[in-house]
Amino acid sequence: MVSNFLDYYSRSDVQKGIYENCKDKEIAVQLGERGFARRPNIIQYDGEILDFVKDGGTSFHISEETWGDPLSLAPGMPKKKLDPLRIGWDLVLDIDSPDLEDSKIIAHYLVEAMKFHDVKSIFVKYSGNKGFHIVVPFEAFPIEVNNILIKDQFPEGPKVITEYLTNMIKKPLFEEFKERTNEVLKIDTVLISSRHMYRAPYSLHEKSGLVSLPVDPSNLLSFDKNSANPKTVKFDVGFLENREKITERDASKLMMQAFDWHSRIKNIRSAREEYVETIKGPKNYEEFKDTVPEKFFPESIKKGLTGLEDGKKRFLFVLINFLKCVGWNFEDIDKKVREWNSANPEPLREGYLLSQLNWHKRQKEKILPPNYDNNNYYRDLQIPDPDHIMKKFKNPVNYAILMYKRSKK
Repeated sequence: MVSNFLDYYSRSDVQKGIYENCKDKEIAVQLGERGFARRPNIIQYDGEILDFVKDGGTSFHISEETWGDPLSLAPGMPKKKLDPLRIGWDLVLDIDSPDLEDSKIIAHYLVEAMKFHDVKSIFVKYSGNKGFHIVVPFEAFPIEVNNILIKDQFPEGPKVITEYLTNMIKKPLFEEFKERTNEVLKIDTVLISSRHMYRAPYSLHEKSGLVSLPVDPSNLLSFDKNSANPKTVKFDVGFLENREKITERDASKLMMQAFDWHSRIKNIRSAREEYVETIKGPKNYEEFKDTVPEKFFPESIKKGLTGLEDGKKRFLFVLINFLKCVGWNFEDIDKKVREWNSANPEPLREGYLLSQLNWHKRQKEKILPPNYDNNNYYRDLQIPDPDHIMKKFKNPVNYAILMYKRSKK
C-alpha cells in the first residue's frame, strides 16, 4: 500500500497540481490512520510533497482561507486576531450525500444555480469517495459590500451563500427525490469555519484509493468514478488555475442576492420569536380585522414614506410587513409602495420592487416588522420615533393599532 502512494505522488504532474493549490494556504498532511501531522504547515515547493509521503503522508488537505503567513496561525486564535492575518477565502461547497449518484444531481443543480447568478468562475472536483467539492475563488467576489471588507466576512459570508443556494435548489431536488430530499441534501456546513480543511485536488482518498479529481462542471452528471483510478487517471481539467487573472468579480450578484435573502429570512425568524411578547398574545393580533388609516401611523413610518436616500430595501421590508399587520389589503399595499418608491430620490428598480411585492403576497402568515430595539432599522435609517414612544411600545404596529382603537372609543 505504501508503494502505491509513493508511485502516485512521484508523478510530477500530481506534485505540481497539489503545489499550485497550496499558495498562501495552510495545509495539513494526513498520516493514514495515525491522524494528521502538526499544524500549521505549508508546502514551499512541489518536490516537498514526495518528502511528506516518504514520512508517512497519505493525503493533503488545504484551508478554505488564504493567509498572509499561514505559519503565524495558532490553535484557539479568536476572530479578531485571525481577521488581520486572512487575505481572503474561497467558497467551498462540500456535497456529502451517502450515494455518489445523488451527489452528482445535487452538485449539478448547485452549479446551475450559480450560473443563474452569472457566476463564471466555478471549479468542481470529485472528493475521491461519494461527494464533490464546488469552489468559487475569492477573486470572483467583490472586495467590499456596504463598506465592509468581504475578506473579514468569514465564516458568515460563505455560510449565508450556502444557505441561500441550498434553499434555491430544494424545489427541483424535490422533483427528483420526493420525500428523500432532506435525506440526500447533505452540504457540509461544518467545513465553513475558520481553519477547517478540505481534500486538496489531485490528492488520494485513503478509503477508496481514488483521486480527488477535477471535473468539468458541465459534465457532472456523466462523471464516472473509474476515471479517478490513480493508475490510469488523466488530468484533463484544471482546478483554480490562473486565479490571479480573475478580474470580473463575477460572483458579486450571487453574494448581494444571498445577503438580501438572508436579511429577509433573519427578520422573519426574529419577528416570529418576538411575536407573542410583542403583541401580548397571538389571539388579539389575529382577531384584528379593521384597516388602520395612515393618519394613525407612527412617525417612523410617516417619515420613511416621504422618501429615503439610503436603506430603501430595509424600509421596504418594514413597510410591507407593517401595512399587512395593520389590515391593508394587497391592492392598497401595492399602490402605497409605488407611491413611496416614487418619492425616493433614487427609486428602487421596478424588477426588485415587483419581486418583493410578489414574494410578500404569497406569504399567508402576517409577520411583524422589526421591533424598535432592532438597531439595523429605525435608528440606522434616521427615522426613529420619539424615545417615549419606543420605550412604551415594542413595535410600530402596536402603536398604530392602539391609536386607531382609541379614536373609535
